[in-house]
Amino acid sequence: MHDQFANAFYGSALWQRTRKMYREQHHGLCERCLKRGLIVPGDEVHHKTPLTPENIHDPRITISPANLELLCKACHEAEHGDARRWRVDAAGTIELR
Repeated sequence: MHDQFANAFYGSALWQRTRKMYREQHHGLCERCLKRGLIVPGDEVHHKTPLTPENIHDPRITISPANLELLCKACHEAEHGDARRWRVDAAGTIELR
């Protein structure tokens, strides 16, 4: 489940702009699938280093392209496993499952 400490960040205009720009830079395609030769739309901008209360204000973690990866739903769920109970929709709204 999404931790409360990150709600403000995920709802921020800064994250919305970062997500949009990153998605556009990667032509809306899942980076992991593309490496396997598959053309699959990317659904989630994923943080390679997960956000924590300690790093939530560090732009090298939160908005740096080096820490981001555009993933399709299947790749993102594989990264997080079955325990994941939330998602962030295209508008940046957190949805509980």
